[in-house]
Order: sequence, then structure tokens, then C-alpha cells
Amino acid sequence: MRISTAASLMTVISALSFGAFAADSISLEQANNLHAFGTVSVSGIGGAPSDIHQALNQAADAKGATAYRITEARENDTWHATAELYK
Repeated sequence: MRISTAASLMTVISALSFGAFAADSISLEQANNLHAFGTVSVSGIGGAPSDIHQALNQAADAKGATAYRITEARENDTWHATAELYK
């Protein structure tokens, strides 16, 4: 019982700490003081605009970005977006 409780607690702590270091969506003005180092694109995202932010956040995190700025977003049947990455 203690092992499963400890494992569950570690999973929750890991999820919380991962969220604490997530990339932030920023404006063009905020990007002026940061170093751009690439782009990411996501597509085929259904749902609300918040879903596209979550997908971009995950893609930016995977590339080591601390922030991203959306440069293009469009919706046909699903969302597509491109963002510039910053450190």
C-alpha cells in the first residue's frame, strides 16, 4: 500500500514540476528581449483555441524553449498554428 501511494505522489509531483517549467506564450513586444532559435508547427488539432496553445506549449517544451510567439494560426476543420521559439 505504501509503495502505490508513494508512486502516485511522485507522479503528481512530477506533473506539477513539469508544468512549472512550461514555455509561455508571449507577445511581439516581450519577444524583443529574447533570442529566437527556431519554429514549431502543430496541425490537426480539434477543439478550442486553448487546445492549440496546449499543443504549441508541448512542442515548444520538447525543443527546449522557454517561450513561444504564435506567428500564424488558422482553422479549417481543425486548427493549424506555427510559433517562433525563444530562449
